[in-house]
Amino acid sequence: MGPLNPTVQDLAIGLVSFVFCFWVLAGVLLPRIRRTLEEREALTSGRTQEAEATLAEAAEVRARYEAELAGARHEAARIRQQAKEEGTAAIAAARAEGARERDHILASGAADIAAARASAEAELRPYVHVLAAELAGRILGEPLPAPADR
Repeated sequence: MGPLNPTVQDLAIGLVSFVFCFWVLAGVLLPRIRRTLEEREALTSGRTQEAEATLAEAAEVRARYEAELAGARHEAARIRQQAKEEGTAAIAAARAEGARERDHILASGAADIAAARASAEAELRPYVHVLAAELAGRILGEPLPAPADR
C-alpha cells in the first residue's frame, strides 16, 4: 500500500525525526522567538509610555502657553484702554489749550482793533468838519465854504 501502510522501521524513524525537530524547535528556536517577542513588547510598551508622557508634557506646555497668551491679550487690552484714555485726555487738553489760545488771540485782536479805532478817531476828529463840508459839496455839486474852526 505504500505510504498508507508504513512499516515499524519507518514509524520509528519518523518518530525520532519528529522528536528531534520538536526538541530543536522547543529548546532552541522557541525561546529565542519568545525572547525577541518580549523585547519587542517591552520596546513597544516603553515607547507607548514615552509617547504618553510626551503627550502629557505637550498638553502641559500648551496649557501654559495658552495661559500666557491669555495674560498677554489681557495686558494688551489694558494697554490699549490706557492709551485710549491717555489719547482722549491729550485731545481734551489740546482742545482746551487751543480754546485758551483762540480766546487770547481774539481778546488781543479786539484790543488792537479798539486801540486802532480810538487812534484813528482821535487823529481824524479835528478834520471831521472839513471832510463833512467837502463831502456835502460833492453831493450837492457845488463847493461849500469851509467851516470855521471850533
